[in-house]
Formats: sequence, structure tokens, C-alpha cells
Amino acid sequence: MFGLIKKLLPSAVALSMVAGAMVVAPLPTAAGETASSIVRGAKLYDKWYKVVGQKAPKDSHAAYPKDKKYAKKPGSNWRCKECHGWDNQGKDGAYKSGKHNTGIKGINGMAGTDTAKIAAVLKDKTHGLAGKLNDADFQDLAMFVSKGQIDFGKYIDAKAKKVIGGDAAKGAAYYNTVCANCHGVDGSKPKDMGKSLGSQMGNPWEVMHKIVFGQPDEKMPALREFGMQPVLDIMAHIDTLPKKKLK
Repeated sequence: MFGLIKKLLPSAVALSMVAGAMVVAPLPTAAGETASSIVRGAKLYDKWYKVVGQKAPKDSHAAYPKDKKYAKKPGSNWRCKECHGWDNQGKDGAYKSGKHNTGIKGINGMAGTDTAKIAAVLKDKTHGLAGKLNDADFQDLAMFVSKGQIDFGKYIDAKAKKVIGGDAAKGAAYYNTVCANCHGVDGSKPKDMGKSLGSQMGNPWEVMHKIVFGQPDEKMPALREFGMQPVLDIMAHIDTLPKKKLK
């Protein structure tokens, strides 16, 4: 009996060592987890200087058209969305007319492009972001452009400016349990929004972007990984809320 145990002992010890190594060895890093990078990149696209903790540039963006509305407002004309649109289509989308029209093309043509190539474009003289963002910032922004763009045509009727396929009743449950704590049951908070959530549905692309990816430098959650249906439902509910300016 003891002889058998003695013979088996080396194998048992070796097995325990392997098992121990399996337990104590660090888990693989989530190298394949791209969602957080995409979400952060979307916030950079929205207002990059807020995300990285900087103040808005003091000088207007050199590539922003001098004859357009926000030519003398660096806080606006340095935002990626200001030229390329919330719908990512620039002059061919919602910004083809109106006060945000710049005549600049969108980023939708860059979807699927290698992130290194996108980062190089962001650093070029036209975009002028070299020295303003670090490598991680460029990678995240490039990830959004390459892999994170929403196909808004599936979810928004551009002519009517209405969300497609949302269930307002389900959206009320989502909104009242997830969103109302910060935005109020009637969508009138926070006051610095300037206008209620209901009235912001006139720009459903922006609302969808914010719900999917969150708000720069705020604790607003990004719902991207929950799928688009809850987003559509929430937007359908928001569209029923009071449409008014906030005092």
C-alpha cells in the first residue's frame, strides 16, 4: 500500500503543481475586448478635450471653413462631430444643410479601415491632433471610426427625424430606472443641458450617440453592449417627454 503511494506521489505532486499554476497564474488580459476602446473613442469624437481633461483650444481649427457659423468658436470647431456629423456622414447626412453644414465629408467611408492608417490621418496637418492626444487616445478614436460607427439608417427615419422600431412603454421602464436619476422623470435635468431631453429629439442622431456611447467627462453610462433595442425603446419614450427650454 505504502509502496503504491510512494510510486504515485511524484505524479500527484506534479499534478498539484500544475493545478496550482493554473490557479495562481494571471488571467489573460482582455486583449480582444474592444468595446471599451470604441466607447471611449466615440466620446473623443464628441468632445476629445473633455475626455482627456484639457480645456478647449484657444485658436480655431485651421481646416474649419472661415465662412461658417462656428468659425470663431474653437470649443465647437475642434470637435470631430462638428465637421463629420453625429451621423458620421458629414455633408452627405444631417449636416448637408443648416448651421452645422461645413461641406466636409463624413467618416463613414473610413469604416473598416486599419486603425493605424486612421491614426495617421488624425495626426496629419489637416486634422491637427498630433501633440494634443496620446497614442492610447488615437487608438481609441481610430477604433471608433473603424469598428464602432452606428448604421443610423437602420434606426432613424432621417426625413421624419424619428426613431424606428422603438417601444415607448418598454422605454419608460428603462428610462425611469436607469436615466431618470440624473435627467429627471420629465427629462428636465440637468439644467445646463439648456433644453429638455424631449426637445433634443429634434436631433435623434445626437441623442442616439449619447445613449449608446455616453457623455464626455460625465458618469452617464454607455448602453452599447446591451444592444440597440433598449436604446430605441428609450428614445421612443424620450420622444413623449415635454419639449421645452430649461430655465
